[in-house]
Amino acid sequence: MRSAIFRTAQAGLRRTSGRPIISQAPPKLTYRGSRSFSATPVQKEKEEKKWSTPLAKQLAEAINITGPIPLASYMRMCLTADVGGYYTGAIEPGRDQFGQRGDFITSPEISQVFGELIGIWFVAEWMSQGRPRTGVELIEVGPGRGTLMDDILRTIRNFKDMASAIDAVYMVEASKELRLTQKNLLCGEDAAMRESKEGWHSTCKYSDLPIVWADSIKAVPQSASKTPFIVAHEFFDALPIHAFQVVEIPPTQQPVTSSGSPRSASSNTSSPTRQWREMVVSPTPEGTTHADLGTPKSSQHEPVPEFQLTLSPSQTRHALYLPESSPRYRALRSTPDALIEVCPDASLYISDFATRIGGSAAHPKPNPSGAALILDYGPADTIPTNSLRGIRRHARVSPFAAPGLVDLSADVDFLALVEAATRASDGVECHGPVDQAHFLETMGIAQRAEMLASRAAAGDEAKGAGIERAWKRLVDRGPGGMGKLYKALAILPENAGMRRPVGFGGDVD
Repeated sequence: MRSAIFRTAQAGLRRTSGRPIISQAPPKLTYRGSRSFSATPVQKEKEEKKWSTPLAKQLAEAINITGPIPLASYMRMCLTADVGGYYTGAIEPGRDQFGQRGDFITSPEISQVFGELIGIWFVAEWMSQGRPRTGVELIEVGPGRGTLMDDILRTIRNFKDMASAIDAVYMVEASKELRLTQKNLLCGEDAAMRESKEGWHSTCKYSDLPIVWADSIKAVPQSASKTPFIVAHEFFDALPIHAFQVVEIPPTQQPVTSSGSPRSASSNTSSPTRQWREMVVSPTPEGTTHADLGTPKSSQHEPVPEFQLTLSPSQTRHALYLPESSPRYRALRSTPDALIEVCPDASLYISDFATRIGGSAAHPKPNPSGAALILDYGPADTIPTNSLRGIRRHARVSPFAAPGLVDLSADVDFLALVEAATRASDGVECHGPVDQAHFLETMGIAQRAEMLASRAAAGDEAKGAGIERAWKRLVDRGPGGMGKLYKALAILPENAGMRRPVGFGGDVD
């Protein structure tokens, strides 16, 4: 078995982030599987410990009662807790997670061409599916500041027939602050935003198109008569993951039955058995140093992270069923020290997308229609491992420091998305994943950017050069380049593979 010490890059995590960040040597953490956590009451001096954030204190107090928690629970609290969550807590005035002044930059913020091409992709799908005149819906999950949807709507309004076929735009957003930011961009700062049992409502600034905000995908109405076009950009990477490792269990020395009586000698285990154990989060013990954690010297100026990742000493309930949920995971159980990351929330969301497009037994849809486009980062054909990352102010930081102030994300398991989508609905098929560079170049990013750059350069050479740098950044295939790290995946109505979508080897029918 791998030594009980888990050394990884990027604060205990190995994979390079797909989000643009300032280059620096990745910090290291060492996770000691031998450490145990006591659920005994804390001493007075520990109660007076000053935590980095209110959420850090809340997490420590909860773990003190319950014991170490799954990595997924830690991520969920850090990102969406009511008090101090990264996206929902609003613990810093005027906070903006996105852009140069925030923690990371997404593709729509880098170049408007990115969003325009997503809009063109949906127009092409609408055309290929017979140009329905009514019932079209645009749905975005995790819309950020609303920049991507703004570019999509601005593009689609140039295609009058499709624009008039759209019934509504749905924005799935849990953050009150981000809902307001999106409303201001898409509808105008003076536009009213009313609340109902369905969500929050306003009107698009480009037309009379209704825009509806929902705090979960389940709150978006689902109908067999609708044609949903769904986009998820850098959404799945922010969903909580569970992490597991295969461990060897020593041979049984004095086996007992469930009643407590000794088993017969013939039932003794003569060889080790393997089982999945879950990685769990607990507070870093008092007195732990950077040397204990294996932090590189370049990052030792930062405080020691307040939390650490350890291996559960026994099987958790998640370890009993999540690694058994796919043949891809089950096949690794025989591999010593195998590591996997599983994201149940991703399966729930992608299954919802699939049933909206292709129907299911619970939601029959005689004529499948619509499409979903997922753009995110992760391996194309392997299961992610050690991919959790923390980013703050465009730099890698420990994901276990300053909970609520650090963006957490993990690689997307694209093949798991394909597996879940096709299992949820017989009426869909998947295409991809393909590299973002391939997708954008096939969609014509160079030609569109060249047109914009030439127009801009006529009045401002620097602006024209900026447009060129931006689009080339999106398709960069170099080590750590966005064009290589990011992938595109499409879900379409099932057609026996007879029609490939644009950007995935096909053309407009």
